[in-house]
This record gives sequence, structure tokens and C-alpha cells, in this order.
Amino acid sequence: MGERAVVIVLDSVGIGELPDSHLYGDEGSNTLKNTALAVGGLYLPNMQKLGLGNIEDIAGVAREKNAIGSYGKMNEKSIGKDTTTGHWEMVGLILENAFPTYPNGFPSDLMERFEKKINCKTIGNKVASGTEIIKELGEEHIRTGFPIVYTSADSVFQIAAHEEIIPFTRLYEICEIAREMLTGNHQVGRVIARPFVGENGNFVRTANRHDYSVKPNHNILDIILENKLEVIGIGKIKDIYGGKGVSQSFPTKNNLDGINKINNLLKDDFKGLLFANLVDFDQLFGHRNDPYGYANALALFDNMLPEIMQNLQPDDLLIITADHGCDPTTPSTDHSREYVPLLAYGHNFKKNVNLGIRDTFADLGQTVAEHLGIKVADDLAGVSFLREISLL
Repeated sequence: MGERAVVIVLDSVGIGELPDSHLYGDEGSNTLKNTALAVGGLYLPNMQKLGLGNIEDIAGVAREKNAIGSYGKMNEKSIGKDTTTGHWEMVGLILENAFPTYPNGFPSDLMERFEKKINCKTIGNKVASGTEIIKELGEEHIRTGFPIVYTSADSVFQIAAHEEIIPFTRLYEICEIAREMLTGNHQVGRVIARPFVGENGNFVRTANRHDYSVKPNHNILDIILENKLEVIGIGKIKDIYGGKGVSQSFPTKNNLDGINKINNLLKDDFKGLLFANLVDFDQLFGHRNDPYGYANALALFDNMLPEIMQNLQPDDLLIITADHGCDPTTPSTDHSREYVPLLAYGHNFKKNVNLGIRDTFADLGQTVAEHLGIKVADDLAGVSFLREISLL
């Protein structure tokens, strides 16, 4: 047991299609393997040392006979392939019904009610890429002042607005109104504020994005707090859990900012869980079908991984994983239904342990809880693998 655990979610870094991927149209998806093939091989020497190449054949990432970490992959038991579903499963919550999606846009009666509540018309109301829709409708938005509403293959209600037309503080208020009314059959996983700036032909989204997630049921994060330990969220962790189960939150501008925050916080004397989401893989490269950008983001993380490992205290447990896939080499720009990698490391943990295929992402949360010496309720999913990697 130890006093600290560190979980780093490489958002969308999947490692191969799940057996039911055909139900989602994701046959052949393998974010890591296909990205490696597209760019002529990945150079990830530090994750390679942990055992990444032992999980799957990845061009440029060799198998390690004497990996310094433990390695495996996790199956998603919940229905869905979105950020909220993946993160909720990690902390013991299996979703048997997917959050609703809107491939044809939102129903007209729903939009009419929303427009009445915000006292303003909207434009858009269709499935679109966030960067493309501001190119398409940004000028009309500036001319009319109407916010842009759009969705994706995920369960999201996204609202984009130019910060000089609708200040992001007002955009947040509009999103809060949407979150309050999207209940029952329309309980989307997330409402997302998407502010942008710039001029026509050169619109750019800003770092003032804010997510409004459904609040999850009682889970492992809540239990950690109940045991007088901390849950420190980095990136969009607090948003993903609807502000619940997180004692401190540090939003990030990008992956580099997130990694720097991880290292700074590791030097502090906290007790509990440091839980980080690095979103650039998904947001900037997966959804934009950019394998080279994706590969560069992986290389950046890998290059900075030794500093994270060095900042670990002797009994700290580090787990690196993902929440779903987003293969940048397939025609789709949406998330993909994939296994996620599982790498575990600590100075005082076993090396070169094959953790196999875990039945659920929830094994991660159970492992963190056991490491922190916390008793978890029987109604939460998952089986800890701590004993498989512990030296005790």
C-alpha cells in the first residue's frame, strides 16, 4: 500500500478494436498500431521500456524481454465509446445504456424550448467537426449574434460562440441552461462550451472550453475523498465527473501544460490520487485525422515521461491508460470502440508483469483504491490487480 497514486489518461490512445466494434462501425480501428504504420513507425523508447510493445505489435516500438513496468490492455464493458463513459467505468460505474446521440441533429421541439430559455435563436443544429463548423457558420454567427449548436457521433450538445460576440462567461451561462434542460431521454453525456476568436477564414478555438457532464453516481473518487484523501484533477477531469469527487482541479491549455502540472504537483506532499487527462491526442489529432500530429504528441509525452517517473515517491503507483480510441487513419473522424493500453510502474513494484486483458476499465479504479488502503463498496465494478504487481 501507498499514500499516492497517479493515473494519466492519454485521451483516445486506443490499442485495437473490441470484439463488438462492428456494432459501432469501427472494424479495423487500432489507434496506436495504425498511427505507427501511417507515419513509418513510432519512437516511444520510454513507454517501450514499460512494456508498451508487449501489448500489441506497434511499428517502431519493440517488445521488451525485461520490461520495467507491468503491461496489458483493458476491455470497455460499458455501452458507448465516449470520454464520459470511459472515465466513469474507470471508477467503478458500468453504463448499460448509452448516452443519447443525434446523428440528424436535435429535435426541433427541443431546440425551440432551448431558444426560448436563452431568449435567442441558434444556428447549426447538425453533426459537425468543431473546427469546420466555425469556418462554415462563424461569419453568420458574428452577423446575427446567434450561438452555433452542433453535435458529433458522441453524446454531446456543443455550443460555439465568438468571444467578442458572446463573452465566454455568457456562453457558460447558456451551457448551464442547456445542461439543466437536457434530462430524461435527452440526457446527453456532456454539454460543451466552445468559444473561439479571430476573423472569417482564420477562426481559432480558445482554451476557454468548458464541459458540463452529467453527475455520476457514488464511485471510487467519492470514496477516496470520504477517506480524507485528495483527488487532484488535471485537465478536464473535474468536468468529466460533473465537479463531483474532485478536491482540487487544474485546467490545462494543452498536453505540455498538463505534463508540467503533473510534475509540479508530484513534488508536493499530497496524499491520494493525482488524476490527469491529456486531451490533445483526441481533440487536435484524432478527430482531425492527423496521424503525424498524433505521433508527435505521443513522442512529446514519451520524452517527458522519465521526469514523471523520477518525481514519483518510492511507494507511488503510476498507471498510464486511455479512455477510448480515435484512430486518425480511418475515414471516420469520430471515436473508435477499442481496447485501451494499461501500463503500471512504481519504484517498489514488480517489473515485467503481463496483466493480460482486463475484463473492464474498472479494474484500474479498484487497484488505485486498494493501493491507497481504501475499502470499496461491493456494488462498484472491477477487480484489483495490485497483488499481481506488488512486491509484498
